[in-house]
Amino acid sequence: MGGSASVPPRGASGSASVGSASVGSASVGRAGPGRASVPVSPAPGGPAAGRAGAGRASVPVSPAPGSGPAGRASVGAGRASVGAAVVGGPAGRASVGRAGMASVPGGGAGGPGGPGGPTGPGRGGRRGAGDPDAVARAKKRRRVNLMIASLAVFIMLAGIGVVGFTYYSTTVVLPEQVPMPLSTTVYAKDNKTVLAKLGTQNRQLVKIDDIPQWVQDAVAAAEDRNFYRHSGVDYKGIARAAWNNFTGGDKQGASTITQQYARNAYDNLKDDTYARKVKEAILASKLNDKYSKPEIMEHYLNVIYFGRGAYGIEAAAQTYFGVPTKKLTVAQAAVLAALIKQPVASETHKGYDPAVNPTDAKARWTYVLDGMVAEGWLNAPNRPQRPTDDQYPKTLSPKDAGSAAFGVKTPRGNVINYVREEMEQMGICTNSGAAGKISCVDALRDGGYRIQTTIDPKLQTAAENTAMRAKKNSELADQPKNLMAAVVSIDPKNGRVLAYYGGDSGADFDYAGKNTDASGNITGGHPPGSSFKVYTLAAAINAGISVKSHWDATPFKPKGFKNPVQNAGRDVSKTCGKWCTLESSTIQSYNVPFFHVSEKIGPDKVVDMARQAGITTMWTTSDNPPKAVDLTKKKGADVAPAPFYHVIGYGQYPVTVLDHANGLATLANDGKYNKAHFVLKVEQQDQDTGKWKVIDGEKLSPQQRIRKDVANEVTGVLKQIAAPNGRSLENGREVAAKTGTWEKYDSRHNAHAWMVGYTPQLATAVWVGSRDPKKPEIIDKNGNDIGGSKLPGAIWQRYMNAALDGKDKESLPSVTGVGDQDAGNGTQPPPPPPTPGRNCGPLDIFGCPQNPNNPGGNQGGNQGGPGGGTGGPDNPPGPRDGGQGGGLLPTTAPRARD
Repeated sequence: MGGSASVPPRGASGSASVGSASVGSASVGRAGPGRASVPVSPAPGGPAAGRAGAGRASVPVSPAPGSGPAGRASVGAGRASVGAAVVGGPAGRASVGRAGMASVPGGGAGGPGGPGGPTGPGRGGRRGAGDPDAVARAKKRRRVNLMIASLAVFIMLAGIGVVGFTYYSTTVVLPEQVPMPLSTTVYAKDNKTVLAKLGTQNRQLVKIDDIPQWVQDAVAAAEDRNFYRHSGVDYKGIARAAWNNFTGGDKQGASTITQQYARNAYDNLKDDTYARKVKEAILASKLNDKYSKPEIMEHYLNVIYFGRGAYGIEAAAQTYFGVPTKKLTVAQAAVLAALIKQPVASETHKGYDPAVNPTDAKARWTYVLDGMVAEGWLNAPNRPQRPTDDQYPKTLSPKDAGSAAFGVKTPRGNVINYVREEMEQMGICTNSGAAGKISCVDALRDGGYRIQTTIDPKLQTAAENTAMRAKKNSELADQPKNLMAAVVSIDPKNGRVLAYYGGDSGADFDYAGKNTDASGNITGGHPPGSSFKVYTLAAAINAGISVKSHWDATPFKPKGFKNPVQNAGRDVSKTCGKWCTLESSTIQSYNVPFFHVSEKIGPDKVVDMARQAGITTMWTTSDNPPKAVDLTKKKGADVAPAPFYHVIGYGQYPVTVLDHANGLATLANDGKYNKAHFVLKVEQQDQDTGKWKVIDGEKLSPQQRIRKDVANEVTGVLKQIAAPNGRSLENGREVAAKTGTWEKYDSRHNAHAWMVGYTPQLATAVWVGSRDPKKPEIIDKNGNDIGGSKLPGAIWQRYMNAALDGKDKESLPSVTGVGDQDAGNGTQPPPPPPTPGRNCGPLDIFGCPQNPNNPGGNQGGNQGGPGGGTGGPDNPPGPRDGGQGGGLLPTTAPRARD
């Protein structure tokens, strides 16, 4: 078996050539006297060349005779088996090579007297050179070695081929053609106040000309200081990073800005594999060949993530500092550049957001600035000066940052549903899956639009401050938590929605507009109660009925009803009884006369008037769930008297707050209708030039849907309502108004309360109800039922005063009494008997009692007969909330209030 073969050098033969060592390594000492120890394999005996047994060959080395100083023992090959050693090389060097060993005096290796031989030092081989097994093993080893070598060559060639094929087959898509999602920003009418940002990523495109040079330099100093010198791939950086990773330093990726851009812009470079890294490097090299450094920097700065939901430098500038990119300072630019390395905290590091990790954020800020100085980008001629440490800029808090408004989870987010609807009407996109059109959801998410809306920031803020519970001094701030308010305000002259509050989040239920429930049903309407009488009144006047006509206001039970129609608890027997003018019935909000009006003119006429004013959708109450009826496609005769019965006269059937406000705006505009809308202008950015181009915008189409004299007569009646309800506007400003309340169908408590009204400049509808289905009653903090003149009235009055502050006061028309004054069903009571002992002459008006039912002209006296006057009853009761009104079904007692 393997032992040690001792081969003393002789004469000039000072070289031992030994093959590859199969076990261990070759250890060789100096050529002075001693031994060179190398691993060997067993060698067969005999005089011919053979192989040593597995073990270690100890070769004594001494200076060759006559050769001077001892040489060096060297090992030619350090692996594979040791073959026969040839002794006979230059004197003074023992060489371990691979050839066979020549015979020498005294016997060759493995021979008699030789190393490993029978009589030589060490142990001999197991078999001689002629052993057929040894020959077979040698051939097998040669075949294995050949196969390994061939495989290695194949792998090398395949690798070169893959790299080459990848390089030549990788197509560089133009950066402008990369489908980079761009967020859409929705602005108020000032085109500055952001209402919402939409998209999968908060990103806005910015061109290189709008990116200051120091912003570009800060990013290069932070991420790739050789950016302007390398060819897209920094090979020195790769080597440096590899060595750092190999020696246990911090892990480094050595990715250049160009490589980072490629990785962020191309979806197929998202995985973390070597194939991806090869392709990334190749793509970066090709991009560098095709584009200039400023072009690459532009595309990079538009895709990179800066944290807080901000993608790209423009979104980052707005998110962290509230300014556009072109207004960033050097100090601010360095903060943003420092974020790129790690904008978000991880398990191992808190990242570089100053709000999360101020210490490391400032340290990296310093690193960026130092790099800019080192590269000559600061403190150099025609370059900015380096900011000092005490000039470290303050960032916005995350909750106030631009990205905090990203999405629709804000009080102004409900506007987006209408923006989407109007974009479809403009033909920009589709909400119904029309062929050849992008969906409006995708368009808003990735299309990069800039949309200017009609919302007035001042009025929107006023609406939120008065109606939003979260606002400290709002009317709902200290009220029960189930209470909810909605406010919509419209410019009558053009239909622009100036304020819209339907809830605290556009992602939740919109209490001012339409919604779709889980079953696909359209919801969102609220019974308007007596506030709907404005349309019944208009329909009556339009049918030739005078507001001075008299009607029977006493409660009665219509055929098919279980309970009588009543007047919200008001005892009309003490006022006008069976002889109430339509004018006073509107002011006092009696229900019974409006039921009679609907009977006389037909409920279809009331529906048609509401349609013409702007009511687009009305819900049935005979279906479960209530069914939405599209009044833009149905005429009154199609839907009345079924499903809309005579109780429509005093507002049983639900409508939206938006529609109600639109209807009031039509009356305020002398009967001229303008469709309520939210979009002023839609723009999209040209990615080649960076310029914004108008895609579509507002198209006004006013229509005279209601006769001017009809609208003016309604206004003349309504302007008498605010003051008796304690809701007059400041500085004596005239305003038309109406209250409305509706009870919960199985309770004596109110469930919906309204106050609506208008001036020529502004029409506003306010609703208050419950957002808790399990607690639908609306009861204030003092335990009282909420009626239209109470909480809704407070919101309406406060909002209108704030919204109209500074506006001119405009007078409103007065009642003329135009129309048939005998059209009503009222019965004039007989005159009271004269006072005994007193003969009242025609001129004796001071000493004789006055008949409250006689025509007269004073505010509180008569019922407004042919002689004029306001039609108010004697000693009118104050505004009340309570009593019964119209029912929900024809067989159920109507319950309307106000």
